[in-house]
Amino acid sequence: MNPKSNKKHIEDLYAAILTLETRDECEQFFADLCTAIEVDTLAQRFEVAKMLKEGHIYADIVVATGASTATISRVNRSVNYGVGGYDIALGRLKENESNSEN
Repeated sequence: MNPKSNKKHIEDLYAAILTLETRDECEQFFADLCTAIEVDTLAQRFEVAKMLKEGHIYADIVVATGASTATISRVNRSVNYGVGGYDIALGRLKENESNSEN
């Protein structure tokens, strides 16, 4: 696939994800799009990022998530030097939790 075509496909994927309105729709879409292992891997990375942001140490994260230290290191690099995607998602989840408590 040429890079220009691939960029369009990626943009289409992001646009499709943004059309999903409920958790059930997300589950259905990702069940069709990814294998169960791929979804588990994505979820594990997100949990690792969450735990890193909460200040947990690698050993605790390994026990809690089953992630390898290599995976934790890669996620840590994104959390600390990435483009801020984890911060956006985690911040909005925290905001949603606060709003639902009120």
